[in-house]
Amino acid sequence: MNYKRIVPNTISGISLVLGVFSIFYTQEQNYFMASICIILSVVADSLDGRAARALGVQGPFGVEMDSLCDLGAFGVAPAILIYQFALTDLGWWGKIIAGLYTFFGAMRLARFNVNTSVVHGYFQGMPIPAGACCIATYVLSGFNFTPVVAGIMTLAVAIILYSSVKFPDFKGKGNPMYRYPVILAVLIGAYLLWQRPSGWPFVGMFTYFIAGIINAVYCLLFVKEEGN
Repeated sequence: MNYKRIVPNTISGISLVLGVFSIFYTQEQNYFMASICIILSVVADSLDGRAARALGVQGPFGVEMDSLCDLGAFGVAPAILIYQFALTDLGWWGKIIAGLYTFFGAMRLARFNVNTSVVHGYFQGMPIPAGACCIATYVLSGFNFTPVVAGIMTLAVAIILYSSVKFPDFKGKGNPMYRYPVILAVLIGAYLLWQRPSGWPFVGMFTYFIAGIINAVYCLLFVKEEGN
């Protein structure tokens, strides 16, 4: 047995446990701590792969462990949080939207695992930790969207998780971000930031989210014509 594998797998496990803690806090209506646990889980998730590479213990077990922990921490916990925090007034529609977030998150993780040798230089669909951060930072932001608007936002995030929209991974050149989509996204983010400066973490995540969508639309409409 290679005991070095314990380190990255333990980090993945910590990420999952933080997601479970988030669910406990949501049940207690402590939405602040529920959101903080999800954000801390994202931090832990960013470390397990680095630890595996540093120790030279990458392998299929670690990949599966990471995905299973991601589904719990970033697929289930945020869905329960956003439902309890903002969607209960929508009744069954709120339950369906929250459920779809988990479903599309699972689909996104499965597709990522089977396409690791094909997709390079970009994320196919928004990464599920980013989707979880969108929800967690919204809860922390102080923005008070109506249940309908919060539901639309959650459903949009869910769909984009499993979409073919190419989000930059900031490592390769597989998906260039064009100037005009980025400018428009930044302007939208600046307006939201002007409305509530204390909500800057959510504004940052929302700007990333909307920039990927606007860039994808721009590519469909203009890039071929420009010869890029």
